[in-house]
Amino acid sequence: MLLSLSWLREFTPYEGTAEALGDRLTMLGLELEDIQRPYDAISAIVVGYVAECARHPDSDHLHCCKVDAGQGELLDIVCGAPNVAAGQKVPVALVGSSLPDGTVIKKAKLRGAPSFGMICSERELGLTEDHSGIMVLPENAPVGARLVDVLDLDREVLDISITPNRADCLSVLGLAREAALAFNLPLTIPDLTPHPDADGPEAVVPIEITDPELCWLYSGRVISEIKVAPSPMRVRHRLRAVGVRPISNIVDVTNYILFECGQPLHSFDLDKLRGGRIVVEPAREGEKFITLDGQERVLTGRDLCIRDAERPVGLAGVMGGLNTEITDQSRNVFLESAVFRPGTIRKTSRRLGLSSEASYRFERGIDQQRTVWALDRACAMMAAFGGGVVRRGLSIVEPRPFVPARIAFRPARADALLGVRLSPEFDEKVLVGMGCAVEKSGDAWRVEQPSWRPDLTREADLIEEVGRVHGLDTIPPVLPPVHLDLARAAEPESRYAFWLRLKHWGAGLGLNEAVNYSFVGHKDLDQLGLPGAGRISIMNPLSAEQDALRTALAPGLLQDLRNNLAQGAQGLRLFELAHIFEADPASETTARETGMLGILLYGARHDASWPHVEADMDYADLKGVVEHLLHFLHLPAPVCRQAQEHPFLLPCVDVLAEGRRVGVMGRIKPALAEDFHARKPVWLAELNLELLRELYDKAVVRFTPLPVYPPVRRDITVMAGPELKVGQVLDHLAGLKLPLLEEAVLVDCFEPQGGANEEPVRNLTFRLTFRHAGRTLKDAEVDKEREKVADSLVRTLGVRI
Repeated sequence: MLLSLSWLREFTPYEGTAEALGDRLTMLGLELEDIQRPYDAISAIVVGYVAECARHPDSDHLHCCKVDAGQGELLDIVCGAPNVAAGQKVPVALVGSSLPDGTVIKKAKLRGAPSFGMICSERELGLTEDHSGIMVLPENAPVGARLVDVLDLDREVLDISITPNRADCLSVLGLAREAALAFNLPLTIPDLTPHPDADGPEAVVPIEITDPELCWLYSGRVISEIKVAPSPMRVRHRLRAVGVRPISNIVDVTNYILFECGQPLHSFDLDKLRGGRIVVEPAREGEKFITLDGQERVLTGRDLCIRDAERPVGLAGVMGGLNTEITDQSRNVFLESAVFRPGTIRKTSRRLGLSSEASYRFERGIDQQRTVWALDRACAMMAAFGGGVVRRGLSIVEPRPFVPARIAFRPARADALLGVRLSPEFDEKVLVGMGCAVEKSGDAWRVEQPSWRPDLTREADLIEEVGRVHGLDTIPPVLPPVHLDLARAAEPESRYAFWLRLKHWGAGLGLNEAVNYSFVGHKDLDQLGLPGAGRISIMNPLSAEQDALRTALAPGLLQDLRNNLAQGAQGLRLFELAHIFEADPASETTARETGMLGILLYGARHDASWPHVEADMDYADLKGVVEHLLHFLHLPAPVCRQAQEHPFLLPCVDVLAEGRRVGVMGRIKPALAEDFHARKPVWLAELNLELLRELYDKAVVRFTPLPVYPPVRRDITVMAGPELKVGQVLDHLAGLKLPLLEEAVLVDCFEPQGGANEEPVRNLTFRLTFRHAGRTLKDAEVDKEREKVADSLVRTLGVRI
């Protein structure tokens, strides 16, 4: 929100600096981003008086002028403007000054005539695009005075960052309320009321609202006999100062009121409204409509339209239609002021990629009780600027009147929650200063919400207001007591808490968390061989390399790999929790988001330091991380099944938990890994967090007592061909159900290099852990159990021990 300091002072007598105001607003939660000085480039321009003006003897278009610029003597200035004349007050750029385009004014001779300055046009001053002639100032402008002072230009503009809940601060009036409250100043709203033509006929446009939940109030007035022309100079310069291009007196008034009061308005050419009526209703599915920017929009039944008797004439809360646009030939205007359901406007704006100053405010909430007030204020300005007549009669339908929330407020509770003792007098002063009606009765007050603060709905909101005006930065930090809430402890874990626990798991396992953009390039997805179906293109990408939403986490993780390798990393262990996106026409947002966990391993298993052995990570490391995750989530060990094919993994293994495929893991194809500068195998896993959460919620956690007696371990080496899978051996051992066999794990795999004619052999070493719950085992018992295991393996799997 751009706030002109001089505009603010029309509402509250703030005399401090822009910097002091910005600091105080920042402490109130309205962060100052920047202080702009839009007319600094013309601060050296002064008012001059053209005392004499004669044609240049050697030119048919130049004039030789003598100008009084308050320097004590008349300056010779050569001017080529056709409208320059003696007796005018004009803006003069003296020698040594510069113009907004960077031009430095120097002494010059134009066809032999000396020139000691320049008489400027509005375009040369950066005020408008008008370059038809010099700018002629009012006759009462004092000679020698600075132009910015004479025109009362907005010299300091604060760029304030407004949080989504503070829609009331998206206007000069709203920020003036904050400034008045912060500096204990009065707030005065200049009176500006229309004076309808008492003798003329009444003009009321019939209004129909088909769904009261979508439009809470719709009002309008008719202004006739207008003359479309440029707005007064003061209005045009003020709008430019806050970043709005002036168009005409009618359009400029709607923009002026929007920034001043926060109420978006729209003006229709009344003569183009067919049937002379307004209908507010949802659009028809597939209906086409051309907005003011000349673009054809295809509407859905979820968009809200403003219609006349035959067709749509406006996209409610977003943009008007080209078919009822105000032009130079317009003579009668219907001015609309309404309140729409914020969620409806937000969805339409996002779906069409069409954001406007109006939609930005509508989707955050409008002050419903000042809607008609803002309409009347605009009508008065239009009548003054356009020479029009405000007709008698107010067109209004309000199916859902504003009902303020009545909130219980306890000063003692405010002190307890803020951790600082405030007086009841201070609490009352803040609440009343905010516009609340306060009814004090005992320890609990009744506070009525002001219409411009839709975010105040509960006691905690009021306590926050009291706290921020007091100064949250002045409250001493004290560690509060912690009480265990057993009732809340039994509630299901939130999505945020579940993801946070997984982040702690990854960090605790020695992985580094990666945070990547959701935006990738179509070429990145093509490089990985990912299908084009289901992709979502971005309408306004940040760059050509970020023109699509990711459908997998691999592109971001592989870019992280490339960046780390460029910095000399020898080993990389990354994980990322994020969403992937797929097109889903059935969804309200046309996109389906799926939470995913990505894991990438590369290079050295350990840091290069004693006592670790130098070795690179392999499939076993990746599988171990995945198994550890499922164990962490109280799920059984995963079943790993080799997949037939995958776009970028070879080999690729499907990960199954409780019989459901929860993800994949494997090695990035070597040719693809080389594209990311990898010279060693790159191991990657992507797991579906939605499925894991579903399984986790159903998991049964069983607690067993810690073992009291020591374990006894025996190693056993199985010799077999490469067709024997490790999983077959482990499944067989589990199926024996030996009461003393507690665990079996693979500890080594050795493949001796045989001769050309010898069959390939793998030696798989498993560590068997035996334990008895009630006593210490003897070696003879353990040896006997080991023999049972060996005999069973030889007999069933045909291996050698």
